[in-house]
Amino acid sequence: MNKGILREHILAQLRADLALQVGAAQLARDEATSEESRAENQYDTHSLEAGYLAEGQARQAAEIEESIKIISALPLADFPPGAPIALGALAEVHDGRGDAASYFLSPRAGGLELPFEGRKVLVVTPQSPLGRALLGRQAGDAVQLPGRQPAAASRIVAVL
Repeated sequence: MNKGILREHILAQLRADLALQVGAAQLARDEATSEESRAENQYDTHSLEAGYLAEGQARQAAEIEESIKIISALPLADFPPGAPIALGALAEVHDGRGDAASYFLSPRAGGLELPFEGRKVLVVTPQSPLGRALLGRQAGDAVQLPGRQPAAASRIVAVL
């Protein structure tokens, strides 16, 4: 699995999210400054609410921009056998039932799930419970994934 191509898929999704957020922020900004949104009385807060919404969406867009910069600069080293999972690692985990899952450990964009090479890859951060469970582990280690039954330990089968 080529992690460089995976990173490009992640960045493409983030760029699409950024475009959506920028557009939404502009619409909310236009709504907040529209002549039609001018307060009709002291209790009319439509313009104020639209301004808060625009501010929040602009902040979200800035966070996505920062994520794009950080992930673009993330080194994607190869992990030799026995190497512990760290930022930039792609881990394949099999549960006790034989189901496989792929996780990419990233400093940002946690929760992003995207199809890649016939499987779904979930981006996790070291701050998440799942990221903490994987961080520092290596291929062959058993790991208790959050939200799973204690008896249903999973095993890390590959770290790329």
